[in-house]
Amino acid sequence: MSGAGGSERPEQRPEQRPEQRSEPRPEEPPRVVPPIPAVGQGGVLQELMLGAGQPPDAGISEEQRQAREEWEALEEIQSGLGGSSGAAPPPISFSEALQHFQSAELPCPRGKLRAPRRRGILAALLRRLCGPPRLRPQLRGERELALAMAQCALDDSERVHMRILQTIYRQLTRSRLGCPRYGAHWEELGFQGADPGTDLRGTGMLGLMQILFFVLDSRTLPLAREIFQLSQHETQNFPFCIMSVNITRIVIQALQEERLSRECNRRQQVIGVLNDLYAAAFLRLSRLWEQQHGTVANAAFFLKELELSAKKKPRQLLKSLEAYLSRSLRPPSPPSSSQIQFTSICDPGVELEGDS
Repeated sequence: MSGAGGSERPEQRPEQRPEQRSEPRPEEPPRVVPPIPAVGQGGVLQELMLGAGQPPDAGISEEQRQAREEWEALEEIQSGLGGSSGAAPPPISFSEALQHFQSAELPCPRGKLRAPRRRGILAALLRRLCGPPRLRPQLRGERELALAMAQCALDDSERVHMRILQTIYRQLTRSRLGCPRYGAHWEELGFQGADPGTDLRGTGMLGLMQILFFVLDSRTLPLAREIFQLSQHETQNFPFCIMSVNITRIVIQALQEERLSRECNRRQQVIGVLNDLYAAAFLRLSRLWEQQHGTVANAAFFLKELELSAKKKPRQLLKSLEAYLSRSLRPPSPPSSSQIQFTSICDPGVELEGDS
């Protein structure tokens, strides 16, 4: 019986082998991994592309490898920091950003930015008799810090710079999410292209710091959003951030020519005066733009007028801002004829027209 059983088993094995070999053949083509799009969760995509229990590059097609590289690049763009984390950097306050620049080693010498001085005994005498007062010695360090920030370029590797950009974007768009470092969304905010850094050559990080102040200060945030909305008007639109950079350039010139020394000495600060003058100039621009139905073609004319006002009558510009802010912070009251007349007299647009 053992001999018969032994002879039957070898006869059955060859019959079963073809059946076992024929079963997996139709299943072999589905083992090819289909192309994976460059979207989705990074961890899930990585696991799918690598496969379970396989080396990192084993069995990955060229299309899959390209998809993985695109996803990694997208993560870096979303982070805005050149890292591998897709999370947007947290927002930053103006004081925190300013403290960073106070302790940072700025790339250019601060003394290089001082305005050229007129030479000669007669020129010095005329300046002492008729020119603006000199800035007090204790404020010169703050002045040099402001001018050094104006020469500091936007740096993608500097986390604070990226947080400033992200905070500006969130405040103007009222978005809770971050945005890519490069893209058309910056053009919607009023930059010339996909990279805001190319528009900051004349103002450096001071240009971004003044926008940051404008959109974070609780007094000026409503004004900033009002002007941003005006910049997107159907016919009276203008590039908000480009106009802002030009206003910062005017403020820098006024500081270099010591047109603001009197006000800085009075208030015992420099950067605060620069920020308020920036906001006052933007307020004046928006009122002129509305009243005279300005378009981009009129931008050069309005900027020239702002430059004259900032250098010749900075105190009047600052007073117009004070009047606007005090009126906007005042609780509403029932209208009356006297109040209506008082409002029309103190309207910043009317006052600014008198300045010009």
